[in-house]
Amino acid sequence: MKIHLDIECTPAEARAFFGLPDVAPLQEAVMKELQERMLKNVRLMDPEAMFRTWMPLATQGVEDLRNLFSQATGRKRSSGAQGTE
Repeated sequence: MKIHLDIECTPAEARAFFGLPDVAPLQEAVMKELQERMLKNVRLMDPEAMFRTWMPLATQGVEDLRNLFSQATGRKRSSGAQGTE
């Protein structure tokens, strides 16, 4: 024997019927906090600040590349000195 029931109700009505809590206020509070945090981080990511943050990494990368080429060609370079041997 098979019984088939079609019940038309909204998700809120179904939650209330089964005794589940209404999480809409909690969801709104979490989404508001998430939005505030995201907007704060976007404001902090202006191009000038990112460039100042990344610049030391870029100069270190150039120095590492220069040392790699020096090692590959058999030349030894003292750190900090710009002359040749």
